[in-house]
Amino acid sequence: MKIIKSKDKIEIKDPDDFNVIQTLNCGQIFRYVIDGQTAIVYSLDKRAKVNFDERTITIQSDDIDYFYNFFDLDTDYTYIKNELRKDEFLRLAVDYGYGIRIIKNDVYEMLISFIISANNNIGRIKKSIEYLCSHFGKNMGEYFAFPTLRELKRASIDDFRSAGLGYRAEQMYDTVQRLTDEDIAKLRLMDKDEQQKFLLSLKGVGEKVANCIMLFGLGVKDVFPVDTWINKVYNKLTNTVSLDRKKITRELTDRYKNLSGYAQQYFFYYFRDNKIK
Repeated sequence: MKIIKSKDKIEIKDPDDFNVIQTLNCGQIFRYVIDGQTAIVYSLDKRAKVNFDERTITIQSDDIDYFYNFFDLDTDYTYIKNELRKDEFLRLAVDYGYGIRIIKNDVYEMLISFIISANNNIGRIKKSIEYLCSHFGKNMGEYFAFPTLRELKRASIDDFRSAGLGYRAEQMYDTVQRLTDEDIAKLRLMDKDEQQKFLLSLKGVGEKVANCIMLFGLGVKDVFPVDTWINKVYNKLTNTVSLDRKKITRELTDRYKNLSGYAQQYFFYYFRDNKIK
């Protein structure tokens, strides 16, 4: 995979380690639109246009450095996949999701987004987030930015209900009112245990949501978010029927260690895409 970066564009030739559709559709991001071989991707107040085919990916943006980091283009996924293929149970999932990259998104945007995601489906999550952007975010002309914490503090519980948050509305209101920009800055500097402890102290954040925020917003890779699909992965792996997600999280993290986040994404995409029971 050859990467050519210029002032306003990134070209990726022979993208064996980057598939745009796989990366966007594996549950780690909600602000994007795919139309044929073009994707529009949003993060904070930024936007990128991504054109892709089997031979070339072209990323265009006014902030190309941001999206170079966003798509994790300095990480050697060939090495990661080769390491994970040593696990026979994971090999098929790695080959199936060969082009998944873990996006490096903004931790604040991930915190709000994954509180919304709890017990929710992708379509409703995207609509809720777009509602908050269009009602509280800055108008960027052709799109609305993700609302800053200061902007989102103007939202009432009824506003969050109107956004489709249901029972999460009061939780979101409480968390938004409690959070400060200083909290977010400190969160980036904490160690893993401190990050998890702080996140779990927020309303609407359970272990799975905390692990998603850490993986996709803080770049912590030795975490293993467990949802329905990963629960099925574990039961198939161990030939048991377990609903103890704390145990599942612990055992899968112990198994895959510092590559746990990558393993989680390959498993999630493969099991969900193929509807494996």
